[in-house]
Amino acid sequence: MPPENEWLIVVDMQRAFADSPSPWAAPRFYKALAQVERLLPTYRGRAVLTRYVPPKALTGAWIPYFELFPSVLRPEGDPLWDLKLPTGAGAFVETRTTFSKWDERMAALTGPGNPIAVCGVATECCVLSTILGAVDHGRFVRLVSDACAGGSPQGDAQALGILAGFAPMVSVAKTDEVLSG
Repeated sequence: MPPENEWLIVVDMQRAFADSPSPWAAPRFYKALAQVERLLPTYRGRAVLTRYVPPKALTGAWIPYFELFPSVLRPEGDPLWDLKLPTGAGAFVETRTTFSKWDERMAALTGPGNPIAVCGVATECCVLSTILGAVDHGRFVRLVSDACAGGSPQGDAQALGILAGFAPMVSVAKTDEVLSG
């Protein structure tokens, strides 16, 4: 069992990252989803499910980025942004228009100084940036590696390698290790 004060942040387990024809579909999405589903009951009341939605007004670097991905430039209510996990099962749902889900609101929600476990998609994008934001905020982070899916196997492996280099601020574990304590 994880420590009683550890929170779980599940990053962007949404349709946009699950299925083709989305250009963001992560090959290991459903394998990661199965691990996330195992983790959630353990973190009941201490879990946050995040959703990415594009910014309403594109500025700066978002303009050329979405020129590469126009098919996902859809409003917040579009089914593409639906979570692939049940909501209301003891988890909070937070929506952000940024890759990183870590901000002052997330810090307040998870409580001052509490450690966090992070999983979700894409390992080399939203998961990585969320973890780095939390580390910069002074949090200890446990990355649940088999509950993550990258946009590609190479991107996933590279992100895991980078994050392992942040020890002791970041530790890497598998779902079975988290659940067994």
